[in-house]
Amino acid sequence: MDTRNRIDPFRNALLAAVTDGRNLPPPQFLDTSPWLAMSLLQKSVRRGRCDLALKAAATLHRDAPDRLWRRLGGIAFEDVGLADLQAVGLTTAALTGKRFRRDLGGDWNVASVVVQRLALARKSRASDDLFMALEALPGLAADRRALCAEANPRLRLTALTTPSLHTRALSFLFLLGTARPGWKLPARRGEVALAFDLLDELGTAPTTLAICREGYRKTQEALPPLLALLALENGLREEATDDRMPEEAMIGPVPGWALDMFTREGKLALTRLLATNAGIAEFARSMVPKQKQVGFLGQVLFRVEGGLLARRVGGDLSDRLHSQLLFETLGVDPFAAVQALDLMRQDLPLLNRIRRTVIGGQHGFALFLKKETARDP
Repeated sequence: MDTRNRIDPFRNALLAAVTDGRNLPPPQFLDTSPWLAMSLLQKSVRRGRCDLALKAAATLHRDAPDRLWRRLGGIAFEDVGLADLQAVGLTTAALTGKRFRRDLGGDWNVASVVVQRLALARKSRASDDLFMALEALPGLAADRRALCAEANPRLRLTALTTPSLHTRALSFLFLLGTARPGWKLPARRGEVALAFDLLDELGTAPTTLAICREGYRKTQEALPPLLALLALENGLREEATDDRMPEEAMIGPVPGWALDMFTREGKLALTRLLATNAGIAEFARSMVPKQKQVGFLGQVLFRVEGGLLARRVGGDLSDRLHSQLLFETLGVDPFAAVQALDLMRQDLPLLNRIRRTVIGGQHGFALFLKKETARDP
């Protein structure tokens, strides 16, 4: 059975959900930029917030429809993953194309079904945690250099024989090819067909492989094939738990947690936070080179706010990967990482006040600085 035939059941399930018509809400829009809408969509799905996720999706559908479908594909493999492969398959089916979605009743009907399914799904970020570890773990620096220089047959053999998941995953990605915009791994041309043949040879289940192959074809991202690789490990628990969420603060029309470092507003807020005497700002100035300080704050913020999940499903492997993300990939030693995470949690109320000045304009920030300076002993 080829990839298309294995995706067909998910296309049929999507057709049934749209035809049912009971969960097709009318679009409600937000007065915000597409970039902020994309951030809100993804983080609302992570937190199981269907209401906000649907508003963000409707805004993207109106203002930047191509970004909507790319983001939904990314969310499925990044934030849901192995915890709900049916939801990932349904989303992958929705990426089939505009004509397919038109035949099902139109883009909004399909998007609303997919968004609700993703928001309510159990979630695992193991594939993204693995990818970030492969890019950033200091202990993998020598492997990154050595494997990048290997020929394809050697990479295949290493992936087939190594007991190390990280070495297997690195070998696979170099075989796939890492000369991609935004990737931090050493650049190497690869052979996609050989890489997916390797997943088949390793024993990835055919339907899982088909979903991930189609997901990669549509997104060109690392996470679909890494999810296929992780599926060989499995080991997720049955129970799901919610991450502990900080107190929510509204910043204009959106919650503060939507303003991350990948939005203009969020990056400006972090830049302004760095100019204060906040504990996390002083930590960054003392521990991180100047040109990397805002990015460092963004990475810490992701770990204590933006990357949190409702209905997180753990397991021995996924827990280890998540721990590596939290404490070993920030560019500081693990003890300093613990301190940075605690400081950011403490300074979230301050960051939210700064976020409001971003929405309010430069004059609002000048008044804010005056008040904050007056507070200092």
